[in-house]
Amino acid sequence: MTEMPLPFAAVLFPGGVFALVLGLCLKGLDRRIAARLQRRVGPPLAQPFFDLIKLARKDSLVPKAAPRLLFLTLPLAGTSTAALAVALLPIGGVYAPPAALGDLLVLLYLLAVPAITLMLAGSASASPFGAIGFSREMAMVLAYEGPLLMVIAAVAVFVGRAEGQTVTFSLTEIVAWQQAHGPLIGEPALWPALLAYLAFYPANLGMVPFDIPEAEPEVLDGPLLEYSGPALGLFELMSATKAVVVLGLGIALFCPLAPADPATALVIHLLKYAVLTALGVSVVRTAMGRMRIDQAFRFFLKGPLWLALASLLLVLGRMG
Repeated sequence: MTEMPLPFAAVLFPGGVFALVLGLCLKGLDRRIAARLQRRVGPPLAQPFFDLIKLARKDSLVPKAAPRLLFLTLPLAGTSTAALAVALLPIGGVYAPPAALGDLLVLLYLLAVPAITLMLAGSASASPFGAIGFSREMAMVLAYEGPLLMVIAAVAVFVGRAEGQTVTFSLTEIVAWQQAHGPLIGEPALWPALLAYLAFYPANLGMVPFDIPEAEPEVLDGPLLEYSGPALGLFELMSATKAVVVLGLGIALFCPLAPADPATALVIHLLKYAVLTALGVSVVRTAMGRMRIDQAFRFFLKGPLWLALASLLLVLGRMG
């Protein structure tokens, strides 16, 4: 893997521009597949780009009771943080993040920022629907952050002890170990953690059945109800880029294998994104209905949390 200069990695590839374009392409693919599963023609693959162009040509209206500076700054903060987070994700055979960017712990903090900006946006909008969306988003974060921490801890302890350490939070080391010894998706002790992660990522992305904070029939898009124009477009970019982060993190943790040739490795990496989007997002949201917030909260506390904890205990018991 090649280590790239920090500005290049954060602004152009694999973060920044590359992440924004990839996220929009994945969103277009998701909408197209979902439409075909519902026996509709569906929008063109480039529809997310057309939507952004349309929003960029409109005005960003700010409610009278909303703090203008905070209201307009939040979407920019969320989008830039998500784009930066992609630069922390190694790509097998292609890219290793610079040491200056940090490790899994830094990525966890960056991954939380888009959810926080969405909550603050709902609070700053001066709308009762935004306030309801704020409370629902907070409940979802509290529900899925615990399982995510347990999943990362299980993988970090497994690879760390396999390398003779106590634990490793370096994604680069985790990917390199899998390149040498095989993907962790084939390790039975980590299968419960993999299942927990498969439940986590649609919730983090706000997809059905976990799109409760923005449920249009109930809260009219919740935190984003009062946003319009370029500000709303930035939130759409944030959502698309966050998908790249969450799916890329799952690939790095469980199946980052790729050939030595960088061009072929990058193509395979993009195919993994496409497969995960098709199977893990489009199919699920087409086949399921929306949960209530109490159902989603209990689901994560009774299911993914215990699955991830079981993996951590299995790893500690096996390698203790």
